[in-house]
Amino acid sequence: MKRLVLLLLAFMPAWAVALPQPQAVPGGIVHIDLAPASEPRPEAFYRERPVMVVAEGGRWKAIVGVPLGVEAGEESLLARGAGGEREIRFEITPHAYEEQHITLQNRRMVNPDPLDLERIGRERTRQNASWQSFRFVAEPAVSFILPVDGPQSSAFGLQRFFNGEPRAPHSGIDLAAPEGTPIRAPARAIVLDTGEFFFNGNTVFLDHGQGLISMYCHMSEIGVKAGDIVEQGEVIGKVGATGRVTGPHLHWSVALNDVRVNPWLFVREK
Repeated sequence: MKRLVLLLLAFMPAWAVALPQPQAVPGGIVHIDLAPASEPRPEAFYRERPVMVVAEGGRWKAIVGVPLGVEAGEESLLARGAGGEREIRFEITPHAYEEQHITLQNRRMVNPDPLDLERIGRERTRQNASWQSFRFVAEPAVSFILPVDGPQSSAFGLQRFFNGEPRAPHSGIDLAAPEGTPIRAPARAIVLDTGEFFFNGNTVFLDHGQGLISMYCHMSEIGVKAGDIVEQGEVIGKVGATGRVTGPHLHWSVALNDVRVNPWLFVREK
């Protein structure tokens, strides 16, 4: 029986890959049908950024990340293929995210001083280079496992307040785990960058292909370097409490087309 299953997997068509769960809300993912898979692979662009295009069910589909800050209503995708260029419109529905209030003892993590702000600006440029990466692979790794076995301590999309001051919505999820817990790659990837950042602490960026990028923050140890190829389940570092934190945990962010989206939409077993 095991041999039969392996043979079936070997001959499954390319479009049998499990795509991330669609959720047409701010911070969600939209699947847009483009063309039959018998045609050459089309291109797609959303807000002037290239978008992931994969074959599924005998069709080419765009897998689009929707910004957290977008307003509900009509959005549009630019598609280019064998039939020329066309605009495809799709609807985003409203979604209410909860609030979270956090008290930090280190006030510089709430109101950084001028030298901190210079550092933060340099780091933002560096991190943006990773978020905006678009490496073509025919079949990007879109089916994830959890990088840490632990409960969620902060949800995606929370409107955050630090010491009573509003900040940007939470662009990932926090997974609670003891310091030193191994962090595993959720899927095959290339390590884009690693480093120690003001807010994020010790951080790793992974590139899963076609604009699908994941980030791991607050690590106590980094176990990989830029350019490494990691397989699903391979250890990339350990949970820590570096950067802006109140205790040990993993902050995990996932982006499509330079848009932070809900990581849970990629996890097959929740």
